Amino acid sequence: MRKAGPFLALAAAETCSLSGTRLSTIAIPWLVLSTTGSPVLTGVTAMMEMLPYVVAKALGGPLIDRVGAKRMAIVCDSVSVAVVALVPLLDFFGLLGMPVLLPAVFAMGVLRGPSDAAKQAMVPDIARLANVSLERVTGVASAIERLASTAGAAGAGALIGLIGPGQALLVNAATFAAAALIVAVGIPDMRRTPELSGARPAERPSYLDDLREGWRFLRGDAVLVSIVVMVAITNLLDQAYHAVLLPVWTRDSGHGPELLGAMFAAFAGASIAGAAIAAAIGERMPRLIVYTVAFLLTGFPRFLVTALDAPLGLVFTTLAIGGFASGFLNPILSAVIFERIPKPLTGRVIALNTALCFALIPFGGLVGGTLISTIGLAAALLLTGFAYLVATLFPLALKSFRGFDRAVADVGASVSRR
Repeated sequence: MRKAGPFLALAAAETCSLSGTRLSTIAIPWLVLSTTGSPVLTGVTAMMEMLPYVVAKALGGPLIDRVGAKRMAIVCDSVSVAVVALVPLLDFFGLLGMPVLLPAVFAMGVLRGPSDAAKQAMVPDIARLANVSLERVTGVASAIERLASTAGAAGAGALIGLIGPGQALLVNAATFAAAALIVAVGIPDMRRTPELSGARPAERPSYLDDLREGWRFLRGDAVLVSIVVMVAITNLLDQAYHAVLLPVWTRDSGHGPELLGAMFAAFAGASIAGAAIAAAIGERMPRLIVYTVAFLLTGFPRFLVTALDAPLGLVFTTLAIGGFASGFLNPILSAVIFERIPKPLTGRVIALNTALCFALIPFGGLVGGTLISTIGLAAALLLTGFAYLVATLFPLALKSFRGFDRAVADVGASVSRR
C-alpha cells in the first residue's frame, strides 16, 4: 500500500483537476454562445485558452526537469484557483464581458499547460515506485481521466442549468485547490535527476540548451513524430466538434446544456470500460492493431450521426461505442511515448510532445465556427468527419507506426552527453 500511495495521490489529483477542466470546457463555450449567439466568438474564446496552453506547455518542459514536476504542478494549480475564481466573481457583479473573459481564459491556458505536463512527467517515476508496468499505470490513469471527464461533463450540464455557466466555474476553482493540496501531501519530491543534481552551476546547460536537446530527441524519433502528426490533426477536429459543432447542434436541435453534458458524459463514461480493459491486459494487446481500430471507431461515426440529425438514441449509442474504443488510445500512446524517452529528458520531451499534439487545438474552435458560418452545420460536420477518417488511416499508410510494438531497450543510453 505504501508503494501505491504516490500513484493513488496522482490519480486523485488528476481526478480533481480533470473533472474541473471538463466542467470549464462546457461552461465557457456555453457562456459565450448563450450571451453572444456567435459560433465564431465561441471558437475565438476556445482559441484564447488553448493557444497559450500549448505554448506554455512546450516551454515549461525544461523548467519541469529543473525545478521538479511536483513543485511545478503545485504552483500552477494554486495560481489557477485565483484566476478561475475571478470569472464567477466578475459574473456575479455583472462585469463579465468578452474584453474581460478573453484575458482570463488566456491566463487559464498559461497555467494549465505546465501543470498538465508536470503531472504527466511524474508517471514513469510513479510506475517505478509502484513496481508496475507502464501499460498498467497509464491504463489506470486513463480510466481515472475518463471517470473524471464523465463526472465533470454530467455535473457540468446540471450545474450550468441550475446556476448558470459563469457561477459554475467556482467548482472548477475548487478542483484546482484540491489537486494542489493532494500533490503537495501525497507525492514525494522526485525533482533531481542524477545528471543534474551532481553538476556544478557552471556545468549545467542553459534553459535553451535543454529545450533544444528535447527537440532534437523528439525530432529524431520517427515513431514520436508520427504520433504527433496524427494526434495533432485529430485533436484539431475533436476541438472543432467539442467546442463549437456539438454545442451549436445541441442548441439548433432545441436542447440545452443538460443534453450537451449528457452526450459528453456518455462518451467519457463508456471510455472508462475501455481504459479499464487496457489497464488489465494492455501488456498483452497488439498495440498497433488495437490503436488503429479504436481510432476508426471513435472518430468518423459520431460526426456522421449528428450531421444526419439521427435520433438521439442512435447518437448516444454511437457516442458510447466511440467512447469505449477511445478508452484504449491513451494507455497505448502513453506507454509507447514513455518507454522511448530517457529519464533525464522526461519533462522536456513529454512537454514538447504533448504541446505539439495540442498545437492545432487552439484553431479547432475557430475552424468549427468558420465552417458553420460558410457552409452550414451539417456540411461542416461531414467535412470534419471525413478529414478525421483520413487521419485515422495514417497507421495503415505510414511505416513509422510499425515501431509501436517494439520496445526501446535501455533508452537512457541514448541520451547525449555534453
